[in-house]
Amino acid sequence: MTQASSAIRDVFNQSPPFEDVDLFAFDRPLSDAVAANGAASAEQELSGFGRHWGSAAMAERGRLANENAPKLRTLDARGNRCDRVEFHPAYHELMARSAHAGIHNSTWTVHGKPAGGAAEVVRAAKFYMAAQVETGHLCPITMTRASVAALAAQPDLLDKVMPVIATDAYDPEFAPWWTKRGMTLGMGMTEKQGGTDVRANMTRAERDGDAYRITGHKWFMSAPMCDAFLVLAQADDGLSCFFMPRFAPDGSVNAIHFQRLKDKLGNRSNASSEVEFENAFALRVGDEGKGIRTIIQMVQLTRQDCAIASAGLMRSGLAHALHHARYRSVFQKHLADQPLMQAVLSDMALHVEASIALVMRLCRSFDRAPHDAGEATFMRLMTPAIKYWVCKSAPGFLYEAMECLGGNGYVEEGILARHYRESPVNAIWEGSGNVMCLDVLRALSREADAATTVLQAFAAETDGLSGTAEALAFIGKAFRRPDGEQAARLVVGKLALLAAAAALRPISPHHAELFGRTRLAATHAGMYGAVDLAVDDIKGLLSRALP
Repeated sequence: MTQASSAIRDVFNQSPPFEDVDLFAFDRPLSDAVAANGAASAEQELSGFGRHWGSAAMAERGRLANENAPKLRTLDARGNRCDRVEFHPAYHELMARSAHAGIHNSTWTVHGKPAGGAAEVVRAAKFYMAAQVETGHLCPITMTRASVAALAAQPDLLDKVMPVIATDAYDPEFAPWWTKRGMTLGMGMTEKQGGTDVRANMTRAERDGDAYRITGHKWFMSAPMCDAFLVLAQADDGLSCFFMPRFAPDGSVNAIHFQRLKDKLGNRSNASSEVEFENAFALRVGDEGKGIRTIIQMVQLTRQDCAIASAGLMRSGLAHALHHARYRSVFQKHLADQPLMQAVLSDMALHVEASIALVMRLCRSFDRAPHDAGEATFMRLMTPAIKYWVCKSAPGFLYEAMECLGGNGYVEEGILARHYRESPVNAIWEGSGNVMCLDVLRALSREADAATTVLQAFAAETDGLSGTAEALAFIGKAFRRPDGEQAARLVVGKLALLAAAAALRPISPHHAELFGRTRLAATHAGMYGAVDLAVDDIKGLLSRALP
């Protein structure tokens, strides 16, 4: 090789991979938010988790799981139905690591009761870090955790499945759930003709002794290799919730027939299926005709996880952008020292810091709701509002993170392209933006006095912060308007911003003021970096974001 050709192939002025890092210790906004919401004692546990998930090995598993998409096998070589989905070994490794860390069950006791303490906050921190590495596998993880809330409506069934859910084992074998070391659960709600309007479902459930036989279809049923699913079907007394296992009690494969896997924009490591039920065995969960009331307990938790995952994706985007900027030189200076890039990165850092503070505040309300009526109201009112704001902001944020890396951010070899494709799903699934806003309006109308108490708490918690008094007045006035639904997105967005300022203030009062000044006192331009921050504020935000 000549000296000239060697020089051509030399690689320099490129940032090294952002890996083999402690995703917890390197994220001060996360560690501070965890401590502020009651989980300071979990620092060592979370740092261990952060080191493992921040490793090069876990990053590689995330890449492989997405580059090798699941494959559906509907028939075996002899033409018999088998309805199995095959995953790359990297996917199974990710599932095993998440299960071992208890992300699928740690908020419950072995009897299916809330674990108490700061279990929600600790689990959320793990979920947030795992989402930075690989988000698709978290779909069955979150549904398994959330299913316990719905199964509580059928205590005898919960008593049978909880010992298998409660283990820290992941068992990918295609076998009856009662024979396995651990199990996962999925959910099937929507149909071709109804989508979000599940009351329009046509799938039928007919009594068969103590069980039911279900015939119909689901248009989206994710994680089809779960061991059981909670599905909605029309029974004699109306729409009802059912537990549908992959195997019938006699050990035969249940009549759950997958038609195809969805070809999705992102979320590629996770399979999402179209499915038909042909007289499939199922057990009722809760009362007939109360299916929505039963399964909404599960949906509340999956919405919480959508917000956590979106915040995690944005955190990863920020970390990769800032890491790159500190190594990449342009015009004789590192990108991180260029004033305009500093303005962009610090504005992004402020958004992420407020987002994680808000998400952890929400998780604290889930921890305390069983014993605190005020926290229960906060949870019901703010879960859809927080999902709306956090999830809707992720795609634009991740585009900005890609731009910070230039062309390197846009290619599939890097993680940001995958994050960008992944980001819309959390806003679309478990209730789209309009549905979230309508849910907030519904909560306000049903619990007007309790909602007023929440707003009064925000007023006290944000007193003196720029823009918060005006935001409160606007929210109060808007919800009394006869055309309140038309303005719902604007009002719910303001409500989330107000809650974020309140959540951030105990953690970083000065940054809460910056957030109020740039998001509430003025309308944020939507282009990161189009705010006027002082040099010291820029340095403070970036040093907290990544040491």
